[in-house]
Amino acid sequence: MTPQPNRRPISRRQLLGFGLGTAAAGLLAGCAVPGSTNVNKAALVPAAVSGQKVELTYWAWLKDLQKVCDVWNKTHPDIQVNANWIPGGNSGGYQKMYSALAAGGGPDIGQVELRQIPEFMLANGLVDLARYGAKDYEAKYDDAAWAQVSFVDGIYGIPQDTGPMGFYYQTALLEQAGGEPPTTWDEWRDLAEKVRKTGAQNYLEVFPVSDASPFAAYAQQAGARWFKVDGDEWVVDMTDDKTLMVAEFFDGVIDDKLVDTSAGAYSPGWYASAASGKIAAVTSASWGDALIESVQGGEGKWKVAPMQKWGDTGFGSSAIGGSTAAVLANSKHPKEALEFITWMTTSKEGIDAMIKHCGIGWSPAKDYIGAQREKPSKWFSGQNYNEDVFVPAAKEQNVDWSWSPVTQSAFTSLQNQFRRKLTSGLKLTDAVELAQKEIVQSFKDKGLSVRTAR
Repeated sequence: MTPQPNRRPISRRQLLGFGLGTAAAGLLAGCAVPGSTNVNKAALVPAAVSGQKVELTYWAWLKDLQKVCDVWNKTHPDIQVNANWIPGGNSGGYQKMYSALAAGGGPDIGQVELRQIPEFMLANGLVDLARYGAKDYEAKYDDAAWAQVSFVDGIYGIPQDTGPMGFYYQTALLEQAGGEPPTTWDEWRDLAEKVRKTGAQNYLEVFPVSDASPFAAYAQQAGARWFKVDGDEWVVDMTDDKTLMVAEFFDGVIDDKLVDTSAGAYSPGWYASAASGKIAAVTSASWGDALIESVQGGEGKWKVAPMQKWGDTGFGSSAIGGSTAAVLANSKHPKEALEFITWMTTSKEGIDAMIKHCGIGWSPAKDYIGAQREKPSKWFSGQNYNEDVFVPAAKEQNVDWSWSPVTQSAFTSLQNQFRRKLTSGLKLTDAVELAQKEIVQSFKDKGLSVRTAR
């Protein structure tokens, strides 16, 4: 089922802990901030006059992004876009952006992950694109993607790619186990037991204790909402019934040795196990297809099914990853930047170029997934899996889910505690509770008002 919750968006004022302003923003760990000026309280930057030449810069870790910009540049001589490669966000790209903003510079456009938007907002680092007409484009984007960039009346980035999830599997290995693609997580567990019986080293899937992204996605699918705002403070709710249900489920799965915990998906060990028939499947995002195609000898042996659900509750799918094209605070041409990034993410020319040259994840445009993705895949057994699986999955997500200004430290806390499952037998249910305490402290360290839900 796919419930439609009443999402209560979060304001930038709430992000700042109501009145803590740049003193709190300055506490962003490892980040310089632009200063006390909030560009969204200043007058609008006027659009360029007719005939005026505009040059935009775009910092991103996408490969060959300039080739996408060149498609635009050929037909828009007055607005030229230059792409500059930067390291992936937390590998140095974000620090580079923050440093440039603090110095009064930086690009017009920056690639910012969906889960990092609140932290950039806290640092006064993003232009509210609603002031420049972004809401006119809302109907063009998947609802879940748009919800991640929307905060009250503001739009703080344009969805660039997302990661709706499905179940990738090796057909012969499931047949060998006498199973079929699961429709529920209980069926998934039953299938995992069957696969284990086919060989001592055979597993249905892996469970990475060193990467909290899958666990967060599973909780998100179940209907959890870890971060929200009540009145004048943040509320952290990671010990809710939905999250603990997911944690308890995987506690049992790990205790019964039904998953391989030695390596995460797409690691060298995972590729070796998948190629040798010891890993039968992976629950992963739409962008996982390109990674699975690197499994040696795998062509024609894999298919994709809808993500298994938490019974009659929660949502049909979830998401991992996703990023935005955000206009940074010091841009001199936000109107023109918005024009380019909406073209890039909704037009057929832009989407096809992004897939061809940059290998982006799922296009967040409602009406077009890309010509390449409309065709059956020889590699995936001739299946038209993008249309069959990921188009519906993009519409069946938890639009009530929000990230927070401490997302990265939250993931670090979860991962550190999850590792204790293997080293000392700590229950995941207890690990989540311990991580929540650390996450609450992270809010306090930034000077933000915070409490737990229970």
